[in-house]
Amino acid sequence: MRTTSVSELNDGIIRSMSIGALFSDFVGKINALDFHRTADLLVTTGEDDSVRLYDIANGKLLKTTHHKKHGADRICFTHHPSSVICSSTRNLDSGAESLRYLSMYDNRCLRYFKGHKERVVSLCTSPVDDSFMSGSLDHTVRIWDLRVNACQGILRLRGRPTVAYDQQGLVFAVSMEGGAIKLFDSRSYDKGPFDTFLVGGDMAEIWDIKFSNDGKSMLLTTKSNNIYVLDAYNGEKRCGFSVDASSNTTIESTFTPDGQYVISGSGDGTLNAWSIPTRSKVANWDSQIGVASCLKWAPRRVMFAAASVGVLTFWIPNDTI
Repeated sequence: MRTTSVSELNDGIIRSMSIGALFSDFVGKINALDFHRTADLLVTTGEDDSVRLYDIANGKLLKTTHHKKHGADRICFTHHPSSVICSSTRNLDSGAESLRYLSMYDNRCLRYFKGHKERVVSLCTSPVDDSFMSGSLDHTVRIWDLRVNACQGILRLRGRPTVAYDQQGLVFAVSMEGGAIKLFDSRSYDKGPFDTFLVGGDMAEIWDIKFSNDGKSMLLTTKSNNIYVLDAYNGEKRCGFSVDASSNTTIESTFTPDGQYVISGSGDGTLNAWSIPTRSKVANWDSQIGVASCLKWAPRRVMFAAASVGVLTFWIPNDTI
């Protein structure tokens, strides 16, 4: 049966998405997940201190490693498909090994990155080089290079920082107190932000930022479970959506690869899809896993992953099941 291409996405295909694979062998909450940019791989972290690697083309768990000493919280792939950056949940003091560069191939720690004094809540890797960024509850954003232990740059700010690179690696965004988004040139961030965006009327903390693949749009998810799509060039709000609140779970939203749809979890245990051009809801599904706290669309496939407490699901068009 022919596989649907991401260039063919339309309302009908979005509505047809359903669970194609389910993994329920986690103990506790799944903390984070990430797709590799070019390989058919997904990595997750969990409260059970696990890091798990999946083959998304065949819906298979490839490897599980456990990290009892440091724990496993935020996670991102590097350019290499068997290497990841993972943040720690334990022993977060002034000398803490708050970030680790891990090899999934042979379960080795290739490098430690020290500096953050509190938990890392946002993590992202550059799409073009060995740089990566981390935002922490210690009110700093740190810029790193995979090849060296020392921090390459520090931004000090108010509030809970969220960080994201655009898909060209030229610009990065940092959220600050009061719902402000500051944009920096990746090559000269020490000169300060070149622009600041505000979502009018919403002062809630921004918990997640994503850029669309074409770099034209930004997706913001707030602590109050509001979702906004902004023009990445001028900060103009293109559309906004709201979902039900959840008292103890923050939700995540994601662009489709063509940048035409937004998918999001909700506090009522549903998943929702909206068309950005028409600003209308096109699908609503029972997540079947409760409130989905982790949600990302695969970069090169018509597939997304949703996760909550103890369960990871892969969603695909039902004509390919």
